[in-house]
Order: sequence, then structure tokens, then C-alpha cells
Amino acid sequence: MMAELLQGIGIAALVILALVGLAVGWFASLLSGGRRRALYMIVGALAAMATPFVLAALGVTVLAAGGLLLVILVALIGAALVLALVRAIAK
Repeated sequence: MMAELLQGIGIAALVILALVGLAVGWFASLLSGGRRRALYMIVGALAAMATPFVLAALGVTVLAAGGLLLVILVALIGAALVLALVRAIAK
């Protein structure tokens, strides 16, 4: 299942997911007053790239059929949730 998802979204999509995560991390750092920008951006990129794979491992198969836009949306939401947790913990 994981191999199918990776093959379906491709390397270019992983780069796009990383960029989405970096953008979400940058925005989270703005919300926290510009502090810990590097931490938020790295965590955002990792979370955005990992979220589709975590969902695929949990048996959510709609991602592969939904196309790149759905994968990006899921990655954006996943990165935002992880960053909210990091922000709450790092206060």
C-alpha cells in the first residue's frame, strides 16, 4: 500500500508536500511572533510529507484515488495539526 502511494504521488509531489509544510511552518512562526522559525518549518515539512503515508498505513485508501490536490490538502491539515501541538508544547 505504501509503495502504491509513493508511486502514485511521485518524487515531485514529495517536494511539493515539503514546500507546503515549509509554508505552514513559516506561518506558524509568524503566529508565535517570529520565534523558532526553523523548528516550525522543519516540523511542518516533515509532518506534511508524513501525513499521507500515515493515513495510508491506517488504511485510508482514498488518497491515492483523490489525486495530488487531495494529498496536498491532507498534508496541509496534517502539518497544521502537528505544528499546533508543537506550538502548545513549546510555549
